[in-house]
Amino acid sequence: MNNLTGAMTALITPFKNGNLDTDCYQKLIKRQIDQGMDAVVPVGTTGESATLSHAEHKLCIEIAVETCKGTNAKVIAGAGSNATASAIEFAQHAQKVGADGILSVTPYYNKPTQEGLYQHYKALANAVEIPVMLYNVPGRTGVDLEAQTVIRLFDDVKNIYAIKEATGSLERATSLLSQREDLRVISGDDGIDFAMMANAGSGIISVTANLLPNLKSQLVHSAQEGDFKTARDIHNKLYALNKSLFVESNPIPIKAIMYLAGLIDTLEYRLPLTAPSADTMKLLEKTLEQYEVIK
Repeated sequence: MNNLTGAMTALITPFKNGNLDTDCYQKLIKRQIDQGMDAVVPVGTTGESATLSHAEHKLCIEIAVETCKGTNAKVIAGAGSNATASAIEFAQHAQKVGADGILSVTPYYNKPTQEGLYQHYKALANAVEIPVMLYNVPGRTGVDLEAQTVIRLFDDVKNIYAIKEATGSLERATSLLSQREDLRVISGDDGIDFAMMANAGSGIISVTANLLPNLKSQLVHSAQEGDFKTARDIHNKLYALNKSLFVESNPIPIKAIMYLAGLIDTLEYRLPLTAPSADTMKLLEKTLEQYEVIK
């Protein structure tokens, strides 16, 4: 399970004419591998998983597994849903096709109690044998997986090994790490990646890495080696980009800036997500000028 940490990318899902662009998706994953990322995370929030069909969701995982085969890169497959049965279906499929682990977001819309969250994750993890990473992003789901529930799950369920913490709270990360040093706490917020790594975080799952995997992998690996000056310098260099990528709902800006950089052929989203405003496009164009994108 310790191998399922480090520099990880929350992959976008490219579309062409309304359909999944499988060729582009494979190229994007290969680029992540070539530029030093330790793992890719298909069909998470950034991958627009909530608007994919079940067949598309599963195909994205299959492409990621096949593309990473024979490399050092791991696949942590998105396996979240507002329904426990659907999350289990995705998790079991991910295990069947060879994913190294799964990432599962808290069930959205239902607003379960902490006991409901505990039972949801326990059922999910017990349905598979591969490692499970919890995913807490209350700003998107409307429910907060509280620290004590995380600790309870970590203690009670053997294959729950980590949490992607996307509350944006360093206090929450400290609370978790202070109670269980073996729990792997992963940054889910590009704006505080360096601070999380300097505070004993075990890695990142990054939106920004879709555009600049070379820099995000260097940031994480430098921090892991104790070279915090290099990691901090890279983090500071990425400030303008990190900020601009969240001026509208993720993944609207990251897909737009990747289109501007020539990394995807078409700029398409699934409703209810729509193209960014003219002002956002101007901001992204200006921001992109500050960075060298290696294709």
